[in-house]
Amino acid sequence: MSTLRPQWEWLLSGPSGPVDRPVSPVFGNRYDAEQWLGEHWRTLAEQGVTSASLRQEDRPVGPQIPLPRV
Repeated sequence: MSTLRPQWEWLLSGPSGPVDRPVSPVFGNRYDAEQWLGEHWRTLAEQGVTSASLRQEDRPVGPQIPLPRV
C-alpha cells in the first residue's frame, strides 16, 4: 500500500496576477518549499514575480509574501 504525501507548491504572481512562468516545483513538505523560496527569490523577482503564496494540496497556507525588487 502506498502513502500519499502532501503536495506543497508556490503560486507565483506578477503585477497582473498569477504567472505561467516561472513555475514552482512541487515539494513533499513545507520546510523544503520555504527553503526553495528563500534560495530563489532574487531570481524569481528578476523574472517579474512580485509575490508568492504557499499552497498545500491547492489550498492557501498563510499570507501572500511580497518579493522585494531587485
